[in-house]
Formats: sequence, structure tokens, C-alpha cells
Amino acid sequence: MNKKVSILLLSLFFCVSVGAQEAQKSELQKSAESAQTIPAARHAYIRAYEDYLGKGQVEQAVECGAKAASLYSKDGLHKEAFELLRSIDQTINSKGGNKAAALHYMVTKERLQMYMKFRKPDSAKEQLNVMESQANASGDEKVKNDLLYQKAIYFYSFGLNAQGDAVFKEMAAKLTASKEYDKVDEVYKQLIANGRRSNNANMVAQSYSNYVAWKDSANALKHADEIAALKKQIADNEASIEEKDSSLTTRGAIIVGLLILAGALAAALVVGAIILLRFILLTRKQKKAIQLSNDNNALKAKFISNISAQLDPTLQKLDSKTPEVKALMDFSQHIQTLSDLENSTGEVEMEEAQIQQFCENIMDQIRDKVKPDVTLKVNAPKMSLEMNKEYVSHILLHLLNNAAIYTPEGGTIWLDYKKRSAHTHQFIVSDTGCGIPEEKREDVFKPFLEIRDLTKGDGLGLPICKQMALKMNGDLDIDPEFTKGTRFVLDLHS
Repeated sequence: MNKKVSILLLSLFFCVSVGAQEAQKSELQKSAESAQTIPAARHAYIRAYEDYLGKGQVEQAVECGAKAASLYSKDGLHKEAFELLRSIDQTINSKGGNKAAALHYMVTKERLQMYMKFRKPDSAKEQLNVMESQANASGDEKVKNDLLYQKAIYFYSFGLNAQGDAVFKEMAAKLTASKEYDKVDEVYKQLIANGRRSNNANMVAQSYSNYVAWKDSANALKHADEIAALKKQIADNEASIEEKDSSLTTRGAIIVGLLILAGALAAALVVGAIILLRFILLTRKQKKAIQLSNDNNALKAKFISNISAQLDPTLQKLDSKTPEVKALMDFSQHIQTLSDLENSTGEVEMEEAQIQQFCENIMDQIRDKVKPDVTLKVNAPKMSLEMNKEYVSHILLHLLNNAAIYTPEGGTIWLDYKKRSAHTHQFIVSDTGCGIPEEKREDVFKPFLEIRDLTKGDGLGLPICKQMALKMNGDLDIDPEFTKGTRFVLDLHS
């Protein structure tokens, strides 16, 4: 069974069966849900948590507190997340009343999510055991059903697919018993649509294959239900005929009705068979189209990977001093670098570096490239950090060179380092240049979006930097809240 499909179906089931009817939300909670940034949402949820506690609404308070802890974890502030969850547990002990077990379950579930994010199966299993005790103590069937869902997610997340399938079958049986075929059908369609939007041909093919298998099974169940219903109706009508045997006219009318009903059933079965045959033919055509698309994508990927090697012998014969030839040679090299980064699977090597000296050396390399009266500032502590110096140097130097180009006379360029948590580090490059328009910020990290004059740059510098950041288990983004120029933030996680 496809793991993604199983988890999606479970999510659908519990969206319907687990969530209690939503209570009236406070303005603070609505503000948290509509916040545009993680820090703003987290702050609003904490205020909502405190406000609900002041009003004695413990259940709503625990819900908001758990969401705030989740946002702490999402931002890498794990210590703060655990401290908040510990405080919520203490609040439940004093104010939880007869719902304490269910509320403790909600808090423990958040800890489970964090340990699964840390990839710590043993710690996550301990939380599952605690959740099982809390679910039993709550006496709430919805909480017990949610526990099954969390177990399935745990099994699938750590590769225990057989155990995950066993839990999923139990959930699927409930969906089938309640005959919620349309909901299951919608999940498969959305999964296929998601695969198409992300250009993931393998996901589309696998999802479509599972969808076809499920559709055949669902159609068989539907037809069986229809036939059973019709048989029951026929039996009821025959019983009615026997009870009214004295009225020959009534019996004749019922017989005619049964004949019409049988004809309608036969017609329905014929139409169903025609539709099924057309569906099978369409499925075969779509499978062929998916396979052809996969083959074409593989050929494209191979061509892009080898394009630099194919062009290099020819380019070497040309005059590299010519701007156009130099631009082509740089473009070829950038394509090869981007391809190597995307196709590499090994871990990058890490080495210790002194942050302050490292940052100052990088900044020194652009001093002769800035415009007159541009101020260069480095804010970095005297400490060491394990990182890949080659990748970090490449990224920071590229960002600083861009800043040197776009920062006008009398402007300022900063290179800052900040330690956000025990395992989260940031290098920040800021300038007072013209900035990047908001509508173009999402596209600067995407290669090959437009046709360019290569003598003015090929647009692959930032995509290469983005791939390097991802290879280091980090990320590179533009700070949307910085409005005095441009600020890039390189996040690294140790």
C-alpha cells in the first residue's frame, strides 16, 4: 500500500470523525490563525492561551498553547517548545477537571511530533505509550481513534510499513462500512492533482495505479449494494403481493412494477458495464502517456547533466577573451555545477571554522568592488562552528558580490552571524540597494525561467546557492520584512 495515500486517507477520516465541533474562537485566536509569519502567529497563540486561561476555558487554552509549541519547534526553538508543553501539563493538573486525560493527550501528541521530527524512534515510542494510557483514561472514543491515526503515522515515518498498513486497514474498514466512497475518491483525485502540480510523474503514476484498483473495488461494492437494495425491494413487493392475494388487480400492478424495476436494473447494469469498459480503455491510454512522460523526463535530465561536457571541447577552441564566448563558458560551468548539486546524494564534509575571521576574510574579497563611500560591516562573534567552508564561502561571496553591484554610493553592506538556538545558525547578508520586487522574490531561486542575454548573467547564481544550502541541511531565503534594500538569510542546522 502506498504510504502517502494511506496517510492522506487517514487524515481525511479524522478530519470527519475526530475533531470536536469548533468552539467560538476569540479574536486573539483568529489573529493567530491569520498571521503571515511564524513569530507573529506564535506570539498571538501564546496571548490567546493566556487569555483563555484567565477566562477558565482550559480546553481552548491547551489547544492554543500546543499550537504555539509547534511553531516554536518549527522555528528551531525546541527548548522553548518543551518548556511551554511542560507548563501546559502543570496547568492541566490544576484546572483540567474530568477532561484532564484528554487534554494531557493533546500535549503529549505535540511531543510525539517533535521527536518524530528529530528522527528519534525510541523517544517517539515512549510518547505513544503515554498517549495510549491517556486515551484509555479519557474514555473518549474519538481520542482512541486519533491514537490509531498517530500510531499509523509513527509506523510509516520510521519505515514500519507492515504495522502502518495494519492500522490503516482498520481505519479503511470504518470508511468502507460507512460507505463514504465519495470522500475516498476525492482524496485520490487531490493526490493525483498534487503530483501533477509538482511535476512528480512517479507520484502521479503510483497514485493513479492505486486509484484504478480502488475504483474497481468501490464500483463492485456499489453495484453489490444496488443489487442488494433492489433484491430487498423485490422481496418486499413479493411479500406485499402475498398479503394482498385477494386483489388480483393489485397483484398485476405490482408484477408490472417489478418487471419495470427489473428492466431498469438490467439497463443500469448495461450502462455500468459500458462506463467501466470506457474507463479501462482510458486508464490504459493514460498509463502509456505517463510512461512516455517519464521516459522523456529521463532523457531531458541526462541531456542537461551532460550538456557542459558536450559544449566544453568546442568552447575551448574559441577565444575566451571575447565576452560572448566567456559568457557561454561560464554558463556551461554553471549548468554542470547545478546538475552535480541536484544529482549528488552523499553528505557534505564538515570542518571547524572561526566565525569572526571567516566572515572578515569573505568581506575583504569585495572591498575593491564596491562603489565610493560604501560602508562594509561585519558583526560576528569569536566562536567556532562546524560547517562546509566551501559551500558557505561560495554562497556568501556570491551574495556580497551582488550587494556590491546594487548598493549605491554612500550605502552600507552588512555580513552578520546569529546563533538562533543550540542547533540553528544564520549568516545574514544585507544591503541598502534598490531591493528585489516582491513579485520576483519567489522566482530568483528558480533556474531557466526566462531567456537571457548571457553576457549580462545567466541567472543561475542564486539557484546554485540555494542547492548548496539545501545540501547542508539548511536553506537560503529573502527576508520579506527587510524593506531598506535586500536581506538574504542562510539558515544552517547542525
